[in-house]
Amino acid sequence: MQDRNDGRTGKILRVDLTTGTISKETLPSELMNLYLGGAGIGAYYLQKEVQAGVEWDDPENRIIFSSGPFGGTKIPGAGTFSLSTKGSMVDGAVTTQANGFWGAYLRFAGYDSIIIQGRAPNWVYLKIDKDEVKLVDATSLIGKDTREIETIVREETGEKGISVFGIGPAGENLVRYAVVAGDRGHVASKNGCGCVMGAKRLKAIAISRSRQEIPTVDPESVSAMAKAMNENAKKSPLSKYGTAVSVTPFYRDGILPVRNYTTNIFPEHELINGEYIIDNFETRPKPCWMCAHPHVKIVKITKGPYAGLEGELPEYESLSGWGSNVGNNDASAIIMLSDLTDRLGLDVNEASWTVSWVMDCYEQGIFTSKDLDGLEMNWGNVENIRTLLFKISSREGVGNLLADGVKRAAETVGGEALKMAVYVEKGTTPRGHDHRGRWGELLDTCVSATSTLQSSAFLIPKLDEFGLPPVNKSSPWEVAVSNAKMDGWFVFLDCLGVCRFTACNPKLVLGALKSVTGMDLSLKQAMDIGRRTINVLRVFNHCHGLDPAKEVPSIRYGSTPKNGPAEGKSILPYFEFMKSLYFELNGWDSDTGMPLPHTLESLGLAELVNDLPSKD
Repeated sequence: MQDRNDGRTGKILRVDLTTGTISKETLPSELMNLYLGGAGIGAYYLQKEVQAGVEWDDPENRIIFSSGPFGGTKIPGAGTFSLSTKGSMVDGAVTTQANGFWGAYLRFAGYDSIIIQGRAPNWVYLKIDKDEVKLVDATSLIGKDTREIETIVREETGEKGISVFGIGPAGENLVRYAVVAGDRGHVASKNGCGCVMGAKRLKAIAISRSRQEIPTVDPESVSAMAKAMNENAKKSPLSKYGTAVSVTPFYRDGILPVRNYTTNIFPEHELINGEYIIDNFETRPKPCWMCAHPHVKIVKITKGPYAGLEGELPEYESLSGWGSNVGNNDASAIIMLSDLTDRLGLDVNEASWTVSWVMDCYEQGIFTSKDLDGLEMNWGNVENIRTLLFKISSREGVGNLLADGVKRAAETVGGEALKMAVYVEKGTTPRGHDHRGRWGELLDTCVSATSTLQSSAFLIPKLDEFGLPPVNKSSPWEVAVSNAKMDGWFVFLDCLGVCRFTACNPKLVLGALKSVTGMDLSLKQAMDIGRRTINVLRVFNHCHGLDPAKEVPSIRYGSTPKNGPAEGKSILPYFEFMKSLYFELNGWDSDTGMPLPHTLESLGLAELVNDLPSKD
């Protein structure tokens, strides 16, 4: 039973996979006030419990699943949860989110967070049904993809409404960019979180849906705020086309990636955008928890070689990754590859950048089909991309090389191949964009403490709501300043346990928070919660060996576009200035990005000052 009325259960479920011990703990009220929940609570426990020297595959690493105060309420998109761990791609922190229902069901079961530690002697999955929590033998799930495990768990438990998130073959085989996927197409994807789950021999977490309601301070106001947030979100074209609506505008702005950054010309963009898919395929809404803004849809292919396949409408990053970036203009093939990527449990960004690099190297004669297990990897060869994805997820043949990500693969091959790979030097790839045309996101990707975009002002449709003027995307000064000023907002949303697409109006979000919890925060106070979380992650990363010299783009990632709207513009002459200015404005050392003592103290993090490693 809930014993609070402020949108929080105040309970943590701790699972030690090594011993099989399951226990319940109380979440201190002061922590909930400092971090709210979600990414904030995950960052706190990651920093507190994962000591320097613990590697991503060490049993002492933690995986923390956290909802927030919005979780399970009537607020739209409040099925979102955050997953925090030390990831396998950069050997540093990650907080990554997934939408759907799982975050709401966690709250209904009576918990705000789950902390997973240890390593199971044999494969298991965690089953949560209110007060009954148990580890279950996962023999029947081994080798199954992420959709199959949902079906099998539902059949074995007899619960059609159960929410299941787990890993596919990629996670089992420790592919470094494996994801945690569930609720038929939702994914927590960054920094190899599924690889960490695989190292712990935890195949899935299944949560039954109970009928419990989340008590709030002002239920009538919560209903009114939820309605206002839904109405505001429905004004967006995302409601009709999903994030796929971005394909053509991004192409016109020069930020649609094309053939591994070798060009910015892709006239076939209109054959892979959201409008084309909605007009030429069967679709139906598939909304997340309490969301009347159905940007997520089911799409069915009715003709061609993939006829009959039914999956989730590809998000923008699947369309760019399996479309323009691999030289493919067949929307049906993109739907097929997107569905397969999710099923195998691979991060679509890491996978598509890796494949795009392979194809570029093949086209340039660096790789031959003999090097690639007999596969001809010319641009647009979707059937061989499909075969290669199976090889990657099973670490078979050349897939073993590629399963470690494009940076490690390129370093192994060396020579010209290394110069052609798109990545951040610390280990990850960018999202599915050509950031050479939008410098704020390139800077953000390189310095992010969360392993994903955390601050770019270009992701905000109405900057005036944050007191910011429009930003010149090619101005080094304006980009660095706006990124620093926006640091905290997105992570604050991740602390709430809400979808970023429904929480796009700050006044409505803060009003909803007051209705749910009684907390009457200013915009600055809200963003400070996000900044507090970012600073904790930044301290964690420095304690775990973050090299600031690696917070830079690779040669290809930072290259100058040869054509398109950003032709001839290069961020590289300004990058170090932008990075130092961003660090300084955040109250960090301008050279290393390490949080300064007075910054931590001002955010209520004085206890972390002694954890800071020496600058040398």
